[in-house]
Amino acid sequence: MIQQIKNVKVKGLSWWFTRKKLERIINELYSNREIDLVEAPDWTGITSFIKPNKCPIIIRLHGSDVYFCHLDDRPIKWKNKFHEERALKNADALLAVSKFVADKTNSVFGLNKKFVIIPNPINSKLFQNDNENNYTDQTILYFGSLIRKKGLLELPLIFNKVLEKNLNAKLILIGKDVPDIISGNDSTWGMMQKLFSEKALKNVQYLGSVPYEEIKQKIQQSKVCVFPSFAEAFPVSWLEAMALEKPIVASNIGWANEMIDDGKSGFLVNPKDHVLYAKRIIDFLEDENLCVKVGKQARKKVEESFDMGVLAKKNIEFYKKIKV
Repeated sequence: MIQQIKNVKVKGLSWWFTRKKLERIINELYSNREIDLVEAPDWTGITSFIKPNKCPIIIRLHGSDVYFCHLDDRPIKWKNKFHEERALKNADALLAVSKFVADKTNSVFGLNKKFVIIPNPINSKLFQNDNENNYTDQTILYFGSLIRKKGLLELPLIFNKVLEKNLNAKLILIGKDVPDIISGNDSTWGMMQKLFSEKALKNVQYLGSVPYEEIKQKIQQSKVCVFPSFAEAFPVSWLEAMALEKPIVASNIGWANEMIDDGKSGFLVNPKDHVLYAKRIIDFLEDENLCVKVGKQARKKVEESFDMGVLAKKNIEFYKKIKV
């Protein structure tokens, strides 16, 4: 069931009245036994002033505004911090998609909360590599938003190094072009183009946004996927590439170690180490056996640890313990 809720518009107090409206709806649904509990995201602390009579409130961390501001080294909005912290303190139970996001959240808010870790899931049956050899040789793929926090200003410098060693390497970029908050530039793609060498830029193709149903095909057509991100919680895009048995070179920050076993199911490198990052990409481009070996291990990791069937059971077990 989906219930749309219209914001209550009162100048300066819309947030308060909207939350109280949500509280009344939750109480009614719970009294009528239409719901057993409420799960809310941590982003901007929507439940900060919602106190149902009996219905438990769970917050699942996907990375709050304060969390991402901290990772991006950006100024934190006091209002968002206030609501996010209050929501976390008042929740009946807490989930997190990675231990990294849980630990970092406790740190940035000065809390000592206990979190149950249940990663983001993927339906591995929908992401099966049905044609192992259906790829364009020497092609590197990045898919996701073109934004600073995902390492997109490091990627041109990495690809420059790749092309110095492998003149046939191609880089394909898929995703929405996002304005850069720090510089004020209205196009991250525009900033990236200036960082590529003249020779490297000729081997780059930016496709813009691609319909989600086409993503699987684009991943399969690539030989290597790269994710040089500085700020994530537990990215599903990585899981999609892993499920399709693609070798990955990703950042080595926090959450990454919970997803990929370095050297076994992918390579993890600091995105600012352009030389080593490029070397790991080249290792995959030039070694077909390594690609296959790592890709198989990546798929196995997804099936065993991140498949929807496995994690659905963990979620249900968690909910049963909370239900009153």
